[in-house]
Amino acid sequence: MKFCSECGHATSLETPIGDNRKRDVCINCDAIHYQNPKIITGCIPVFEDRVLLCRRAIEPRLGFWTLPAGFMENNETCLEAALRECAEEANAHIDNPVFCGLFDLPHINQVYLFYRGYISNGSFSPGIESLEVSLFKEHEIPWQDLAFPVIELMLKHHFEDMKISHAGIQTGTINSSWKS
Repeated sequence: MKFCSECGHATSLETPIGDNRKRDVCINCDAIHYQNPKIITGCIPVFEDRVLLCRRAIEPRLGFWTLPAGFMENNETCLEAALRECAEEANAHIDNPVFCGLFDLPHINQVYLFYRGYISNGSFSPGIESLEVSLFKEHEIPWQDLAFPVIELMLKHHFEDMKISHAGIQTGTINSSWKS
């Protein structure tokens, strides 16, 4: 950050009194500008024994497969954000969504929250951010063409939960050196 969003003057990277981290501090009005992780919410849309995936029509990872997910907006709940993303990316509406996963990605300052639910009426189609959408059984998942490590991890947890008829909450941390 180069300029203060409060008064427009330059900022300086320093550790404010009583803090333990460097922050952007305005040299004019002393406003402290905190940089916090971004929250990404998404869905595991389920129809029968299959999961709906979207082929990305945008960067990053254009053309790769993902669960419908995206950045949470102000003035919405985590669940509202997940359902909105599912509707935007897959034109799918979810019945009975249940929280099922939380993953920290501290190396890129992100937190992912996932909800599992059933696709209403089995209806879906590509949204503006998707080239195509399709249902996959576990053995059909394009594992080598998944967009992000967190998607692979959430899918693996989902299918393991389904094998034991357990819908638990999964948590984990993915760092920059994560390999499947």
